[in-house]
Amino acid sequence: MTAITMDMNTPVTKPASRWRQVWSNLRRSPSGMIGLSVLIFHLLLALLAPWLAPHDWTLQNGYQILQAPSEAFWFGTDHMGRDLLSRTMMGGREAITVTMLGTLLAVSWGGLVGMTLGFVGGRTDAWLMRVIDALLAIPWLLFLLLVIALVGQQTWTLVLTLGFFFGIAVVRVVRGATLEYVPRDFVLAARTRGESRLTIVVRELLPNVLDALLVEAAMRWAWMLLAFSSLSFLGFGVVPPTPDWGLMIADSRGMISIAPWAVIFPALALSTLIISINLTADALAKAIGLDRAKAPV
Repeated sequence: MTAITMDMNTPVTKPASRWRQVWSNLRRSPSGMIGLSVLIFHLLLALLAPWLAPHDWTLQNGYQILQAPSEAFWFGTDHMGRDLLSRTMMGGREAITVTMLGTLLAVSWGGLVGMTLGFVGGRTDAWLMRVIDALLAIPWLLFLLLVIALVGQQTWTLVLTLGFFFGIAVVRVVRGATLEYVPRDFVLAARTRGESRLTIVVRELLPNVLDALLVEAAMRWAWMLLAFSSLSFLGFGVVPPTPDWGLMIADSRGMISIAPWAVIFPALALSTLIISINLTADALAKAIGLDRAKAPV
């Protein structure tokens, strides 16, 4: 798992000027701006797809099966005669919705637990981190398949399963970022004032690890999209006839030699979204002053 830590040379500034500086740094990154632009395009497309799609994405037509890209069907048609452009445009809605909710859940519980463990320390931290290490050793695809096979593949199940599993890595990263600030004077002062542990975690530690948490959220989102599409490809994600990129690739993989467009276009949509998130996360990490190459202690 990729991890991030704060660069010790990062200057401490006021929040408003701090984020203005981050945006200024991000704008100077060509790859970051390209990634952010493509990401915004995908989000807008997913939001507006029902109104922008040129055809009904569920309509089947036996007379137009596996039509090559043409003026009538820009991306061609699939094995059921459905318009691939419309299905590709709609294919990201479920994936983006589920993974964004899953990422929010993962960052929320993983961040809170990571900050708490880093602040508390001692045997509790040592024992629970061994549990975290053991969970991280479990192959993610096997874990997801097992849980979904047991409880079903409803949307809420996918969100909770993805949010729980990918939150485990967030715990380790945020704990490592928190350890840097626990010995600082402002934390010791809060302890001296008799503030509760939750208050110290939320008021004192959260603002200081928020940078790392935001970049980690972007990284987890990219991984979660890949996991969700893998589940759909294997038949454990989106339920047909709901369009999804992973499911579209799975349905058309046997016809790739005669209708490659049915696989290429959804694969391009998925890959460009994941790459755009990674480019944005890398640029954001550099703009903030984070080092993704160093692992937290």
